[in-house]
Amino acid sequence: MNGRIETKERLTRRYSSSRGDISNDLLEELGRSWKSIKIDGYGSVPKHFQHVRKLNPIEKKSILVSGGAGFVGSHLVDRLMLMGHNVIVVDNFLTGSKDNILHWMDHPNFELLRHDIVEPLQIEVDYIYHLACPASPVHYQTNPIKTLKTAFIGTLNMLGLAKRTKSRILIASTSEVYGDPEVHPQKEDYNGSVSCTGPRACYDEGKRAAEALAYSFQSQNDVDIRVARIFNTYGPRMKWNDGRVVSNFILQALRDEPMTVYGDGSATRSFQFVYDLVEGLMRLMDSNCTEPVNIGNPVEYSVLELSSMVKDTVKEFNPSCSSVLVFKHAIEDDPRRRRPDISRAKEQLNWSPKWSVQRGLQLTVKYFVSELEENS
Repeated sequence: MNGRIETKERLTRRYSSSRGDISNDLLEELGRSWKSIKIDGYGSVPKHFQHVRKLNPIEKKSILVSGGAGFVGSHLVDRLMLMGHNVIVVDNFLTGSKDNILHWMDHPNFELLRHDIVEPLQIEVDYIYHLACPASPVHYQTNPIKTLKTAFIGTLNMLGLAKRTKSRILIASTSEVYGDPEVHPQKEDYNGSVSCTGPRACYDEGKRAAEALAYSFQSQNDVDIRVARIFNTYGPRMKWNDGRVVSNFILQALRDEPMTVYGDGSATRSFQFVYDLVEGLMRLMDSNCTEPVNIGNPVEYSVLELSSMVKDTVKEFNPSCSSVLVFKHAIEDDPRRRRPDISRAKEQLNWSPKWSVQRGLQLTVKYFVSELEENS
């Protein structure tokens, strides 16, 4: 976060050097609950605090993360904190959890505000990552009006804050803006095939409106925007009840229950590990690319293929797993195929996913095993 437009070459060098020493082992350690982190005596510094860089006042930025207590937001907070920035998390905890950020609570660089972004926020910041919005169908369909208000009014308020403070803002959009696509894979110039009246419309159209707002603020008020279209993401800190296919399969297999497939299992998705997504978001924020950018894994799997991979991974932890598949009616408006074209991310950000689905599933299953043991 240096406040200047960077060339692709400078961006590549900085990421390969300054960020390369943030190990995956450390990130995995930060994913554990606060009570599992050992502190060596009264008044000592927790181990994960010791890894935080010390930046000079010019390099150190004040960064707001809306939805920072959520699944993706909390992983982004970890990275920004380790880099040494001041991080302000804004969350109403509708779907986020304090458990995801408890390990930073006492750090002087960290601040938490319980606030709903449908209400204006007065604060001074240098950068804004706007991630706040329910993202799983179970959550955003529970209260569709609230989802639309968050997507539109919440984004309006965050863009207004960026305008007032002259901050750069990254809008977390979604692959759902493509709807049930008729073009495969999906490039950023594809306008999509979206139902504006179906059960997913509150999220799909809300995010399309959020993008329209962002580009209107850019053209009318010269707000410095970035737009990330995020594809299916999985990893530690997913909520067990979010209804997404990865978490559903993992929990059902760990409990030795039937694994539910909606439709015939031929629908396809592309699954990216959360660490890859966070890296993509940070590179987009630091780039000079103002066009929408797909952030996702271009490797495509059918739901049936995913179920087999999940069961194989679960057997590493529970060899007696004997879950079978049970098929139910397909969900209304559920896309048949989804895969990103990430050419723009490769060219503009020098980014592509590094984590294979199998490797990411191992960490994700490990996380759910620990959650089940802790809550049993």
